Amino acid sequence: MSNSLIGYLAAFLTTVAFVPQTYRALKSKDLSSISLNMYLLFTLGVIFWIYYGYVNESWPVVIANVITLILSSIILYLKVKDHYF
Repeated sequence: MSNSLIGYLAAFLTTVAFVPQTYRALKSKDLSSISLNMYLLFTLGVIFWIYYGYVNESWPVVIANVITLILSSIILYLKVKDHYF
């Protein structure tokens, strides 16, 4: 198996892992068990992974993290909205 294929498979699996959490957050609106600080740090880390992937032309890293950024940003938005508003 090529390194690119392994990269895309890893990217797919770790990105898809966020889909159930995002779906549940959107459906239930119950974010009491989700840590705001964790999602703030995680989302910032994802932004840096996107930059890293772009600079190194590692498209599995870029693609997976752009999708993960969208999913984690949805959860982060809902958590901030729930926490402060």
